[in-house]
Amino acid sequence: MLEIYITRHGATEWNMENRLQGSLNSELTESGICNAVLLGKRLSDIKFNVIYSSPSKRALETAGLIKADKAIQLKIVDDLNEISFGDWEGKTQEEIEEDFQAEYANFWNKPHQYNHLGHNAEDLKTFKQRVDQAMNQIIEENKNGRILIVTHGVVIRAIMSLFWDIPTEKMWDPPMILGTSLTIVNYDGKQFKKVMLGDTSHMESLGD
Repeated sequence: MLEIYITRHGATEWNMENRLQGSLNSELTESGICNAVLLGKRLSDIKFNVIYSSPSKRALETAGLIKADKAIQLKIVDDLNEISFGDWEGKTQEEIEEDFQAEYANFWNKPHQYNHLGHNAEDLKTFKQRVDQAMNQIIEENKNGRILIVTHGVVIRAIMSLFWDIPTEKMWDPPMILGTSLTIVNYDGKQFKKVMLGDTSHMESLGD
């Protein structure tokens, strides 16, 4: 059996400013760093085959904080990078809604109706296909044991959609996936079993 541990990068400056990051990056906040360290402590006794990370700086730094001084291989997987929001990246919700109010609302409320063309973004279908491809390759490489995946919020939604055949219109259904929250899924070669989704119990000491 394969145990798949999944986490989202720690909170960043742009997360706090309500700016879309996508393929761009901003620095981890003090809270984001602390919570990544706390997650690392929570997982300190877990023996992972390998850690897979998005190439994004915020994900790699989170992976490094979780890994700490453990002798675990860290693999960068380009297709685990966050969806590109094109011209929306680096802008706040208010700035985006000035010109794209309907399309911005579609992405978060009716993702199956989202149109990426008007702001030079990545197509949602194509994005999900690349995440599926990455996950299928990762699973092929790991028949048994435990792996850790450090990635992004929309990527984790795409992974969950793959595991449980969730339609695009329901991809934002609960639970919330906060930064450094922990999701664990067991795969027996046939089915993906939910162990925990978006757990944040290791973050409670910081009041998150």
